[in-house]
Amino acid sequence: VEVKIEVVIPEKERSKEEMSPNGKASPLVYKVNGTARHYHLEEHPIASNPYHNPKDVVEASVCHVKDLENGQMREVDLGCGKALLIKESGEFHAVGHKCPHYGAPLVKGVLSKGRVRCPWHGACFNISTGDIEDFPGLDSLPRFQVKIEKEKVYIRASKQALQTQRRTKMMAKCISLSNYNLSSTNVLIIGAGAAGLVCAETLRQEGFSDRIVMCTMDRHLPYDRPKLSKSMDSHPEQIALRPKEFFCTYDIEVLTEMQVAAVDIKNKTAVFKDGFKMEYNKLLIATGNTPKSLSCKGKEVENVFNIRTPEDANRVVKLATSKNVVIVGASFLGMEVAAYLAERAHSVSVVELEEVPFKKFFGERVGRAVMKMFESNRVKFYMQTEVSELREQEGKLKEVVLKSGKVLRADVCVVGVGAVPATSFLKQSGINIDSKGFIVVNKMMQTNIPGVFAAGDAVTFPLALRNNKKVNIPHWQMAHMHGRIAALNMLAHGMEISTVPYLWTAMFGKSIRYAGHGEGFDDVVIQGDLDELKFVAFYTKSDEVVAVASMNYDPIVSKVAEVLAAGRTIRKRDVE
Repeated sequence: VEVKIEVVIPEKERSKEEMSPNGKASPLVYKVNGTARHYHLEEHPIASNPYHNPKDVVEASVCHVKDLENGQMREVDLGCGKALLIKESGEFHAVGHKCPHYGAPLVKGVLSKGRVRCPWHGACFNISTGDIEDFPGLDSLPRFQVKIEKEKVYIRASKQALQTQRRTKMMAKCISLSNYNLSSTNVLIIGAGAAGLVCAETLRQEGFSDRIVMCTMDRHLPYDRPKLSKSMDSHPEQIALRPKEFFCTYDIEVLTEMQVAAVDIKNKTAVFKDGFKMEYNKLLIATGNTPKSLSCKGKEVENVFNIRTPEDANRVVKLATSKNVVIVGASFLGMEVAAYLAERAHSVSVVELEEVPFKKFFGERVGRAVMKMFESNRVKFYMQTEVSELREQEGKLKEVVLKSGKVLRADVCVVGVGAVPATSFLKQSGINIDSKGFIVVNKMMQTNIPGVFAAGDAVTFPLALRNNKKVNIPHWQMAHMHGRIAALNMLAHGMEISTVPYLWTAMFGKSIRYAGHGEGFDDVVIQGDLDELKFVAFYTKSDEVVAVASMNYDPIVSKVAEVLAAGRTIRKRDVE
């Protein structure tokens, strides 16, 4: 039996002429709870041949049917590009072989129940459709056609799809922007991070064709914020999540440098700092958090930074080159910045209140191993102390004085001592906010106010993995999923969040991956070698594994994430 794979071409990007917001086709009417809603998907001619250009198609025999067992994956070469061939339950599937997020080889990932999970950052893709089912990342995989003839497996694919290795889902457009009042929108999204963008894209993917407005205090269109501390000299256009044309094509309006000062839930109106008011029908609040500043003497001197924007990161790199850097806080941000600057600066010092970096998150033993790695890269630590004063010379930072009495030379200081939710503008709104300032939402990302949703770093939500305990998880993957769930529930899909938290940090070319929710762990079971930085750490609470972290041990974290996602419990004795 031969298996043939045919690549189904991703929807081509619309030509420039099609960018008009006025759709020509009659909108679909989609009833939700008895209410007629107008939807308007892009028109695509239905052709018997899915490949518009025969020259763009390649077909190749890639293996014998018996070469793959059920549950196996193989990267196969079609001459002008590769595909991932998968056999599950006796059926063959073929999709793109690279994760569209950062290009991880999916053949090294985890196959489980109709989906493949990326080994690096945990994104999940449906093997039948290529659709993205868990995050991070925005695009799906191209899907290729498979044929079996004379016990051989053939794949048929578009050359373009083999080269791009990504597919943007089909989306609706706005039916007629010209009919809208500028000061009213159907959906208003406050915040343009991962949660806000995924919400807008999901609405369009689901056929929503009314007006969507995103607003952000940032100067830029949505960008890959984790790169600010991992790749500090990236320019905004290099880390943009979508190009400018994308927002025009799909009629997602983005108002930059616009700050919402208040929300009037009674009149469904957002009031901006400059006095402009915008009415909405549905609202998503995805404002993220605000970095904490130092409260010590001299905190206003020049060259003290929170890394909040690409400009902040770029400026720090420029000022730090061949100079003395002090980083306050051995947080993810602080440690990533320290690692990035270690080979560029003259000296890098980290000041931290705890005795070991990441102690509360990764535990003492993993924290010590990470600390050792930093020390071998010329980073100095000043632990169990705080900053008492920042001293200046001619207005610019010169020294950092510690409570221990130690004085550090410093030309630049980066502050990474945590953050608070950016929700102060909601205090009088009637939207339920907890004592720490987090917006409280249910499993559908709904607040206590009908039609008002919240997502991302600024919320607490029930985590299915931990018996629906209300948690705040300020990480990139989770923000994506929050945005998707909020969008589906704006459309009354009744979708509940059940994702497994997944995060990573990168330092000195090495990554620590982490899945689960380890808050309150009481023991850590370590396999492998901490000194060699090749290990897996299982975080347990009583008898149950609640989280896992690894370094140079792929794809163990993705494997554990799949087990937890299936609702199965891993016992401590299983990993000891």
